Amino acid sequence: MCNSIKPPKWLIAAFLAIPVAWYVFSVFIPLISALFYSFYNWKGGPSKSFAGFANYVKLFHDSVFWDSFLHNIYIVFVCIIGQVGIAFVLVLMVNSRHVKFKEIHRTFGFFPSTISAVYIGLIWTMIFDYKRGILNYLLKVIGRDDAIQVWLNNPDKVLQFVSIPLVWQFIGYYMVILMSAIASIDPEIFDEAELDGANAFQRAIHIVLPMIKNTVLVCITLCVAGNMKVFDHIYTMTAGGPGTSSMVMALYGYNVSFKQANMGYGSTISVAIFVVSLVVIGAIRALINFIMKDKEAY
Repeated sequence: MCNSIKPPKWLIAAFLAIPVAWYVFSVFIPLISALFYSFYNWKGGPSKSFAGFANYVKLFHDSVFWDSFLHNIYIVFVCIIGQVGIAFVLVLMVNSRHVKFKEIHRTFGFFPSTISAVYIGLIWTMIFDYKRGILNYLLKVIGRDDAIQVWLNNPDKVLQFVSIPLVWQFIGYYMVILMSAIASIDPEIFDEAELDGANAFQRAIHIVLPMIKNTVLVCITLCVAGNMKVFDHIYTMTAGGPGTSSMVMALYGYNVSFKQANMGYGSTISVAIFVVSLVVIGAIRALINFIMKDKEAY
């Protein structure tokens, strides 16, 4: 038997340096650059003037930004319930011994998350379209002409409508993650609980949920992080309208930076998005830990 040859340390360091350098280049350098430019009045050209904390003072009093922040928070909570919550329920249903063709359910459930967010936005825009949309067509077919409306022009409900594609697209993504976690649980635990008289709801709450708590936290963290910077769906469907009723932080930062050509203030918004996202992720993780800390296996 041949002895394994251990590669030299410099070669290991060289291979590790490539992904580390790429990560630093693609994540840390833009973040540091945004922090640097946030202290300047800069229109994107060669000249810029130092503004100190003026951009941050302006941000603190910017009602559009804070409205956008609240819109992001609304979308986050809708998606935690809609994406992770529904995915958890569907996983329990698919894992049932009575369900056949589990791999097919998993494949079709994951399929929407492979589609570009822009295409998803266009598809749902067509569904909500006033003249040619499927939704208004179905309402007309069933004789509910009174319910027909311009769905994406309703400022009171537009956030609900733009959240639907987000929930629909990523349910399958979290299903795959949760399925892999539940697959690691010994089936004998469920059999013993069922013999002891535990129903499906009790098994889900007192066995499954505590045993995959860390995976659920990972799913919630991914959900919060993704929806705090949501951009593509909103931009495609409403561009933040009507007015600013569906404006989110990333879209507002884009408008300020590129449409208003105010790169300095746009950088300030980018830094703020990073900071508030970290705060929201930490707060929600702490809340979930507090809720689940007393849950024990059945």
